[in-house]
Amino acid sequence: MNKDIMEENNNTSEVNRRGFFKSMAFMGATFMLPSGFDKIFAAAPSDKTIIKNKAPSIVMPERRILGTGKAAMEVSALGFGVMGMNYNRSQSPDKKQCIKLIHSAVEKGVTLFDTAIVYGPLINEEFAGEALRPFKGQVAITTKFGHEVINGKATGRQDSSRKTVRQYCEESLRRLKVETIELFYQHRFDRNTPVEDVAETIAELIKEGKVQRWGLCEVTPETIRRAHAVQPLTAIQSEYHMMWNVVEKNGVLDTCRELGIGFVPYSPINRGFLSGNLNEYTVFDNTNDNRQTLPRFTPDAMRANMKIVEVLNRFGRTRGMTSAQVAMGWLLAKAPWIVPIPGTTKISHLEENLRTLDFKCTPEEWLALEKEVLSISVVGDRYNAEQEKQVGH
Repeated sequence: MNKDIMEENNNTSEVNRRGFFKSMAFMGATFMLPSGFDKIFAAAPSDKTIIKNKAPSIVMPERRILGTGKAAMEVSALGFGVMGMNYNRSQSPDKKQCIKLIHSAVEKGVTLFDTAIVYGPLINEEFAGEALRPFKGQVAITTKFGHEVINGKATGRQDSSRKTVRQYCEESLRRLKVETIELFYQHRFDRNTPVEDVAETIAELIKEGKVQRWGLCEVTPETIRRAHAVQPLTAIQSEYHMMWNVVEKNGVLDTCRELGIGFVPYSPINRGFLSGNLNEYTVFDNTNDNRQTLPRFTPDAMRANMKIVEVLNRFGRTRGMTSAQVAMGWLLAKAPWIVPIPGTTKISHLEENLRTLDFKCTPEEWLALEKEVLSISVVGDRYNAEQEKQVGH
């Protein structure tokens, strides 16, 4: 494997993590979901096709289903967040290497790739379209509308008016190089446009064949119900991980369970923090990394929150798991209709993420871990005040 791809940039903790992963990861057994979760979603999908890899490497045969009925969508158990390939995550490999990594993800069984109009803006959709064009019909590219983008620049406002949603749909189709968008999310709630209007517009686009399914991001149970009553939702996408479990408390997960809607957690390892690769000395690119604007990623906050990473490391050490695998395994065990979308620019991290599915922990083990993590107070808000205003409506 290319040494440059494997090399980490931050600190010696990554070297230790990588060595630990190589020596221990193969000890995992097949991952098993805890019993007692919603049986309607637990039925095994009919398509068990495994995409063959060129080398005797890992593949991910497990599939999960987002949504029910006509809104159902079968995808790989783990998706891939494309954003960090060229937006908001400091430096990354050159375009050729990033495309090679995306292709490797497909070969290893990943079928769900997530992007958005505002990432860049526009450049991330363009990259996703180019990278995944050879796999048209084999994978699903999901994208998101809502943030106003004028002349290639984000204004900071929201616009989900009927005319704009249609415009964004047509432009996304061109950038993604597809004839239909598999899953089109409203990225953030638009206070000036009733969600029923948005749902009606999406319903029209579905009838026209330009969109297959739709979803919402960072919204309340009430908004979910109103939207779903007009046009059934396939998935809700919100931040969810061991340092941010608000969707468990505000009724969002319960609403998804009740209505048969899938859930897609973004930032499943808290923007890299739960992997143990970041610490108080990490320097973020001030031109292309939003973590520098987030209260939880100040040096003081990261120093304090490292206690949580230490808990994950202790749990994983006796099970052959890295802290990142523990964090994602916990999410996967929550429900069979939850599909995390971790992102990476490194082949080693991709393989590590996919091997999460190799491990088996009991419901009691996950609950004990969760109890220990929740006993630690998280330092720092997830967003600054301006960004937080855009969520939860």
